[in-house]
Amino acid sequence: MLDVRAPTDTRTVRVLGAWIGLVVLSVVWGHVLVATHHNLALRAPPFWSPVRFHPSARLIPALLLAWGIVTIGPDAARKLEWRPLLALTAAATALWALAVAFVNSIEGQNGITDPLRFRRDEYLRTARNITSMPAFLSHLVPNLARYPQNVQGHPPGMVVLEWLLDRVGLASPGWNATWSLAGGVGAGIAALVALREIAGEDAARAAAPFMVLLPAVIWWQTADALFAGVAAWSVTALVLATGQRDGRARALALAGGLGFGVVAFLSYGLVLLALIPLAVCIARRRTSLLLLAALGTLPLFAVFGALGFSWFAGLAATHHAYWSGVASRRPYSYFLFADIALFAVATGPAVAVALSRLRDARVWLLVGTAVAVVALADVSGMSKAEVERIWLPFVPWVVLATAAYAGLQPSVRVRRWLALQAACTLVLVVTIWSQW
Repeated sequence: MLDVRAPTDTRTVRVLGAWIGLVVLSVVWGHVLVATHHNLALRAPPFWSPVRFHPSARLIPALLLAWGIVTIGPDAARKLEWRPLLALTAAATALWALAVAFVNSIEGQNGITDPLRFRRDEYLRTARNITSMPAFLSHLVPNLARYPQNVQGHPPGMVVLEWLLDRVGLASPGWNATWSLAGGVGAGIAALVALREIAGEDAARAAAPFMVLLPAVIWWQTADALFAGVAAWSVTALVLATGQRDGRARALALAGGLGFGVVAFLSYGLVLLALIPLAVCIARRRTSLLLLAALGTLPLFAVFGALGFSWFAGLAATHHAYWSGVASRRPYSYFLFADIALFAVATGPAVAVALSRLRDARVWLLVGTAVAVVALADVSGMSKAEVERIWLPFVPWVVLATAAYAGLQPSVRVRRWLALQAACTLVLVVTIWSQW
């Protein structure tokens, strides 16, 4: 059973007030910095994209879809069989992301594919200039400064993937949008599967509707959404392994490790997510699986090493490039605060309230470790701003806190929190002109 103790209305008001205050203060502080001649390289601090209020009739599909999800979501989460519920959650999440992107499809732009068109896709542009993959990988670190910002800031895994996809005709803006959307949707489903394994089906069912109406979907037109999907299923494979025995446990652990090998070459910071399965393995006394997972990562490191790229040398070079570049102009103290505000916006106010209500230690095993991951990423200073997309892989794990709403009766109370999530998303999408 989930131990849910309904807090007083006063506590809820305080949490919502703190959420609003966090966001408002980060905006005000950011504008003060800009007014005092700090070049933050942001269009609307703390947001990377500019503020541009643009409501239109294109909001109607999103409004109708939000109404439908809020109306039927809680009941469907309780009554459907588990696998149909996952399928419905995935479909509804994809539709929600597309409906939100449709709001930004104005002035000749496509809200889901325009940020991924060739001239803005730094990974694909780099990939199409490669004549020899071994030569590219072996010379990447010493020549890092010659490459675009996103290539400098990441291991070469995404460039290699784009290079492979381009050769089979699957690297157009439309295809890249599809991969990103699939990654974002898959991340949420993977987190729910992991939650069911750790805390039971009631907890996962309660969180499912909140995994749909997620403000973070407005930033799914980026490769980081794809990273989120790969990382989430890697974590979940290891979590599931802790509940199995013998051959199945070993296979899942190796698969999770292989997935983390891929993740390590997609984004340096996402290796922090390994803390989640680490915590689960320790809590379930299955630490031997960690060795198998570590073995699973070796093929990727071996292949990239054989082709001339050292992950550790790449991390050091990226760290130097970052702190020599834009990070040198962004005050650490401000972004230590503002990054958390951005993450709060991406997850939504209902998640903040859920964190204050959550009492189940099993759910906290996942959510608490994810919060620790966010804190470590924040303190590292390697993500000053732009975390609305960079931290997308952390989002679904914190959203699992909404399992706390399983104790709310009647379901109309759950609908209110879902409606608040939808409202937050729609206000955000008509206010921030996403330029990714």
